[in-house]
Parts: sequence; C-alpha cells; structure tokens
Amino acid sequence: MMAEQIRQDDLLARLPAVRGRLTAQAALADITWFRVGGPAEAMFRPADRDDLIAFLKSKPADVPVTVLGVGSNTLVRDGGVPGVVIRLGREFVGIEADGEEVEAGAGALDVNVATVAQQAGIAGLEFLRGIPGTVGGGLRMNAGAYGREFKDVLVWAEALDPSGNLHRLSLADMKFGYRHCGVPENWIFLAARLRGEKGDPALIKQRMAEIQAAREGSQPIRSRTGGSTFANPEGHKAWQLIDAAGCRGLVVGDAQVSEQHCNFLINRGSATATDLETLGETVRERVKAQSGIALRWEIKRIGKPRDGAHD
Repeated sequence: MMAEQIRQDDLLARLPAVRGRLTAQAALADITWFRVGGPAEAMFRPADRDDLIAFLKSKPADVPVTVLGVGSNTLVRDGGVPGVVIRLGREFVGIEADGEEVEAGAGALDVNVATVAQQAGIAGLEFLRGIPGTVGGGLRMNAGAYGREFKDVLVWAEALDPSGNLHRLSLADMKFGYRHCGVPENWIFLAARLRGEKGDPALIKQRMAEIQAAREGSQPIRSRTGGSTFANPEGHKAWQLIDAAGCRGLVVGDAQVSEQHCNFLINRGSATATDLETLGETVRERVKAQSGIALRWEIKRIGKPRDGAHD
C-alpha cells in the first residue's frame, strides 16, 4: 500500500502546475452511467482551454491521457485508468445559435444543443435529443439516432493534438464512418459547429418530444446502463441478432441483457465492470455461433482489467 501511495504521489509530482484541479485516485464509478469501475490514477479538470493547452505542452510524454465525458457510453474497467483522465467542465459547455448553425463546446450535452437549436428555430438537430452524451463524445464516435448522425450536420470541429496544438477540422478531416471517427484517439475535441435549417420552433419541439417518448418506450433509460452496446452490422439490427441468439435477459454476475431492449446491458445493482464485459463477450460469442456475424462494441471500454479479465 505504501509503495502504491508513493507511485501515485510521484505521478502528481511529475505533472505540470495547472490552474484547474488535479486529483489523485479519482473515483470514476460515480460519474459513469454503469456505476462501475476503478479510479483514475489522476484526474485533471482544466480551468479553460489555455489551461488544457499548457498542460498538454508540458506533460511528460510517457503519461497517457484519456478523455471522459458524462460516461454515458463508457465502461471503466475494474483496474482503473492509468495516467490522467481529463474531464471538460463548465468552461467547455457553452452553446450559441447563429443563423441556421449552432456552435457548442465539447462538454455540452447533446440534449442541451438540441434545446438551444429548437429555441432558435433551427431544425435538423432534433436527433441530438435522443443521444445521452456530450458533443465531444458524439464527435469521437459519429453518434447518431433516429436517422441522423453527427456527419450529417457537422461544419467543423476543433481539437488539440497530444502536443497541445490546436486544429480546425473539416467534415472531410473527421473521416466519419458508421459509429466511427478517423481522428486519432489521442486528440481531444474542444468544440464543434453544427448546421441545421430554418424551422418552426413549435414543430421542432414536437419532434423532440416524439424522440424522447420513443426512447422511454423502447429503452431501459432509467436503469444503470451504457446505451447501445454493439454497433449494427451492415444490413442487420444488433438487437435482433442478440435476441435470435437467445440472449435476451441473459445474466452474468449482477449484469443482465435488458429484457426491454437486448442491445442494452444493465447493472442490476452490484455488477462489476468484469461482469458487464464478460456478459458482452458472451453475447458476441453466441451471436457469432448463431449467425456468423461478429458484433462490434459501440460502448467504449477504458482502463485496465482486474484479475486477468478481458483486455
């Protein structure tokens, strides 16, 4: 225990001075939707963009960095996350409507972007009401719902490379695919500009209400879940493949495949990250055996396993 404490203190001592907050052994289970997983070796909440840039420019090159949003589509493994986990706080959540476009910080909630657009009479961004994450997370995975994706509305995105250099990325630069972004994983998104079209605020609000009702009627959104677990293979629906493989309601430890929507995994109360990941891998094996199709994880799994669990 003493050696572990020395190592943690050593990491903080090696990191540059910041104006934001640096915390050793920061709990992550409390800030992810699954409510599981080990701590971050260190967490950095930058005071603003300049604070983050200065940190990246001065940080030792061997210290890994992981960005975590609201943890809605993330499974933190039980061994925790080595290096520094960065969380973008209130300086990165601004949203402004401008004509038929909306500019938003990477930490802004998708639902809030949809609301600002609706109030400004900007149509075409209603789908964001159905994505339970942030703009940064949406950029990282080309998130989508109800027939639209980030690639359909993006004008540009801003990101920092690992050396702290700022880049303005065009739609083509993003190299978007289905639930995929080609920007290197170690780049940090800061903001984006999204394009809609003029619309009637009342009709936009009605469409957003329909999306919310559809989510509540079909997804276990009040459970400890992580959203859609697997991407839809081309020509198929993941939930149908999972159902056909007999996995609806399947349980490992205290993790369960949702009875309501079987592309969702649920922490019934005391599941570990290992329970959830083992359940997901069991589903993948059964689907592959039944249909020949290999499901691809849509949920981002981060950190180290514990006791020889999945890596």
